Amino acid sequence: MRSSKINFQNKSGETLSGRLDLPADQDPHNFAIFAHCFTCTKDFSAVRNVSKALANEGFGVLRFDFTGLGDSDGDFANTNFSSNVDDLVSAANFLASEYKAPSLLVGHSLGGAAVIFAAAQIDSVSALVTIGAPSNPVHVQKQLGEKLEEIREAGEAIVTLAGREFKFKKQFIEDLEECSCSEAASKLDKALLIMHSPQDATVSIKNAEEIYHAARHPKSFVTLDGSEHLLIDKKNAAYVGKVVAGWATRYIPVPAQEVIKTTHQVVASLDDEDGFTTEMRLGNHYMKADEPIRVGGSDYGPTPYELLAGSLSACTAMTIQMYARRKEWKVDNVEVHTSYSKDYATDCATCVDDGSAKIDTFRREIKLRGELDERQRQRLLEIANKCPVHKTLHSETQILSQLID
Repeated sequence: MRSSKINFQNKSGETLSGRLDLPADQDPHNFAIFAHCFTCTKDFSAVRNVSKALANEGFGVLRFDFTGLGDSDGDFANTNFSSNVDDLVSAANFLASEYKAPSLLVGHSLGGAAVIFAAAQIDSVSALVTIGAPSNPVHVQKQLGEKLEEIREAGEAIVTLAGREFKFKKQFIEDLEECSCSEAASKLDKALLIMHSPQDATVSIKNAEEIYHAARHPKSFVTLDGSEHLLIDKKNAAYVGKVVAGWATRYIPVPAQEVIKTTHQVVASLDDEDGFTTEMRLGNHYMKADEPIRVGGSDYGPTPYELLAGSLSACTAMTIQMYARRKEWKVDNVEVHTSYSKDYATDCATCVDDGSAKIDTFRREIKLRGELDERQRQRLLEIANKCPVHKTLHSETQILSQLID
């Protein structure tokens, strides 16, 4: 993934700070805007991880700080729910002017409520997604606790949320009370995906039910079973991103992916903050590589050596089936089990281990299913040793490396 800082102006002329996340090796097929949760920022883990998952699926994603939050200008005390909606419209105008008008809106918690209202004002949007969204923005009042009455009576109050102090004014409360997501959803003529966890202790799943019943078709619901409201678990956030990307392609035109625009067949991209979790594109296909948790990875994908062993296994199976078809031998199934390790060479079993006695070893076991006699089976074993990847691993190879811009 490629990510860059961007700035744009809100309705009042204040500068809002954002990041534009793009696919690692291609132009995005569509642009999306992500609206963060109440008093969060664009750099909150759920925002960052869902955005990254969408970028991996070919979307360009703009995530930004609402007015008065994070790195954006403005005074939070002078904002309200309606100003968040206005900020989303400003973000869409920025994308339309500088890149491409957004076709997808994604909102988390109160941000989910905001995208329902904003979608009605952004013509280019064909689909929107809410994640753990309240059916009525007034739900936010619960987080103000005993300070709510002080705000009503005194006109403002300082409220501590997640260890940070925020000033809330009475106009913020009054604005919330005038908005209903269910009512807005009932007027929406765009595809809607509602995602919510049954275990959400912050915003009850009853809210998702209310939005769903109010909304017009096409509408969809996906349960985030086992997830908490803030999507802290990186796996849950990545799942959300992949599901959103898959669902959206039913309502948003997505051109067929082109062959990688480079002289190479494979691209690997790893951000500093991602540990070992590496985004990869192999030909026209996307996947992740990683390391096991025991060595500091997140286990989101195969290790580099597992990928290498996988190449040998796949090539072996293909080569056996290709040969069998040419000979008109019926092989119902080929299974190739491969593992990698460093072992002592046969002629060095008694050598002192000075760091050079071990060699790379692939252990490969092949299971053949079909009506084959022993001669045919032995011949297919010989053919397995002639698969192209097998030959490459046995041949003298060279790796030529250079830095590029």
